[in-house]
Amino acid sequence: MAVEAVKEYFSKYGIADRVKEFDVSSATVDLAAQALGCEPCCIAKTLSFMVDGHAVLIVVAGDAKIDNPKYKAQFGTKAKMLTPDEVITLVGHAVGGVCPFAVKEGVSIYLDDSLKRFSSVFPACGSSNSAIELSIAELEEYSGFICWIDVCKNWHT
Repeated sequence: MAVEAVKEYFSKYGIADRVKEFDVSSATVDLAAQALGCEPCCIAKTLSFMVDGHAVLIVVAGDAKIDNPKYKAQFGTKAKMLTPDEVITLVGHAVGGVCPFAVKEGVSIYLDDSLKRFSSVFPACGSSNSAIELSIAELEEYSGFICWIDVCKNWHT
């Protein structure tokens, strides 16, 4: 299971015990927020796209949506999400548990500015019933991200 791969990944940082697994689904932003008892905007959802034949993950706040013109300006192409089968094959996690941890080689990871307004966020951990609370600095450290980008809308306060 992918959650086990994420726990193994986090074990080298000494934080595998911080992974939470639920008896209920956390596969969507709303379900994850219910399971964690937090606001949906605090969920760090990981969206998967195809750019130039490679998988790209963008971690965004739970209340943010991709802004197509911003995305095209950033990546030089129209936003094309991966199919559920492509996500498993190219990223290594199934939809509902996609996260920027323990992913397959060659996957590029970006963090969206929509996350910067929080002190901590809750990304999934490889399964549709898991999450971990990470500070933004920890998310930066453990995600192996390339850079911060601004490709979302509907989140500005």
